[in-house]
Amino acid sequence: MRMYEEHEYCSEKEPPRLYRIGMFASMNRVTIKTLRHYDEQGLLKPEYVDDSNGYRYYVASQIADLHQILSLRNMGFSLEEIRLIQNGKSEKDILNVKKQEILKQIAQLTSTLAQVESYLAEENLDLSAPVLVKSLPEVTVATMQTRIESYDKLFDVMPKMGEEMERLGCVCAEPDYCFTHYLESGYKEEEIMIETCEAVVEAKQDSDLVKFKVFPEVAQAACIFHKGSYDNFSKTYAILLKFIEENGYEICGNIRESYIDGSWNKESSEEWLSEIQIPVRKIG
Repeated sequence: MRMYEEHEYCSEKEPPRLYRIGMFASMNRVTIKTLRHYDEQGLLKPEYVDDSNGYRYYVASQIADLHQILSLRNMGFSLEEIRLIQNGKSEKDILNVKKQEILKQIAQLTSTLAQVESYLAEENLDLSAPVLVKSLPEVTVATMQTRIESYDKLFDVMPKMGEEMERLGCVCAEPDYCFTHYLESGYKEEEIMIETCEAVVEAKQDSDLVKFKVFPEVAQAACIFHKGSYDNFSKTYAILLKFIEENGYEICGNIRESYIDGSWNKESSEEWLSEIQIPVRKIG
């Protein structure tokens, strides 16, 4: 009987040791605030909470759960994604999704690095004119097509177009968006066919001089600001076209020259501001 009693005593399991939150935090090199946050989010509940004083207690077996959370957080997982894993979603599937996100971020950073290196390679470094790839929203415009003798005559057409728009009852959109298309391929010094466009709130009835159309959204456009006289447009175009070529893009639409400030509101040509916008897409 005594041997049996001794056997029973030896087979009894000791209860797991409880560690107060401060000790558990110290053991795992995390803050108490972090453990409380994981508790509130339902990711790591204490093994025991003392109702009399609210103290939280943890056990050694929870260290593995905490380390999994910390490891996933270090890999960039959100708390919601970690919760999905804890609720049974395949960790491998979520890791594959995260891998694709990281690869996309690497591609974006590589593109950014290429832009930085491109600027550093320029003999005359000019960070006042960085290239930005952005979308262009859908826009309703009043348009007028005409042939001008030379680029110097570009803005001679504006007053005539403005008078016709006023007669038709047009209301210009805000902010102002005025741009020009060159309708013929290749570069010409004279007799240049252009389409001048002015964004409006709504289309009116077409007239012999002014027509209305909607330009759809452009998903990606390589854009660059040009400060100063239009005589130096060629340099700005060179920067933009070099960016497009070196970053794996190709032109896929009409180039827009958008006029923000010019002779109509600035006394000095040094204060003129334009933006060249070229629709692009990634090659392949």
